[in-house]
Amino acid sequence: MKSLAGRTAFLTGAAAGIGRELAVTLAGAGCHLFLVDRDEAGLQQLQQQLAGQGVSVWTAVCDLSDSQAVDAVVLTALRQTEGIDLLINNAGVCCWGPTDQMSQTQWDWLLTINLLTPIRITQQLLPHLLLREDPHIVNMCSISGLVAGGRLAAYHTSKFGLVGYTEALRAEYGRRGVGVTAICPGPVRTNLYDSGQSLRSGAKVPLPPAWLCATAEQVAAATIRGILRDRRRVLVTPMAHGLSLLSRFAPWIIDFANRFSRHGRRRRLEQVRAEQQRQAAAAIANADLTAAEIAAG
Repeated sequence: MKSLAGRTAFLTGAAAGIGRELAVTLAGAGCHLFLVDRDEAGLQQLQQQLAGQGVSVWTAVCDLSDSQAVDAVVLTALRQTEGIDLLINNAGVCCWGPTDQMSQTQWDWLLTINLLTPIRITQQLLPHLLLREDPHIVNMCSISGLVAGGRLAAYHTSKFGLVGYTEALRAEYGRRGVGVTAICPGPVRTNLYDSGQSLRSGAKVPLPPAWLCATAEQVAAATIRGILRDRRRVLVTPMAHGLSLLSRFAPWIIDFANRFSRHGRRRRLEQVRAEQQRQAAAAIANADLTAAEIAAG
């Protein structure tokens, strides 16, 4: 996409964080906006902020875990605008904690919002985008879609999947003039952590150290550059660049870091022994009960 002026963008997760900064930056470049979020007040505030920019701004409140609502929003966007040129799947959620404690409901919720809904929106808009001049698709994938750590299995799974989907789209449709870009920032201090689900009762999703984080403004600026230059993948923050290089050329270092623990294996063995003792005690109790029943009979 050579220019944003006069084009129209469909943007999810627009009311706060990276999405809000993207909206502000796109409007400043003369891009019309169809903004989607579940936060109605945040959307209204953003729409008021963008008034006077000389661009059209439409908003739609939508729960991205509701497939019927998503379908309706896409249809509304196509009806209200003169056409969508730029799709940015930005919205995302996270769930933090031991994977063995995650419920299927939590898995379904996260994968729907982070992976299945971006695919759903893209699949519905793709035939339309193919008829536009110089269209572009952006997926907010995260460095978590390239390198995995602990206690974020569902989030990693969704982002690895989104990276793969993005690269598949670029491989298939790049030859037809459709730009496709995966944005892979390191940690960013947004409400992703505050609104995320924690599997530890009374605990929130832990925040990454501030010195490791990019700002939403930095990610938005890098995203716009990636669109204008038709980049395949955009890494943001030195941490993201470093982890990407390690995963390609020295993956054993990441593996060692993930497996290193002074206490984790010991705790697991203690749990195994405790469970074995519980089962043995239960077996003895059952045997005593059976013997008593036989003696009584």
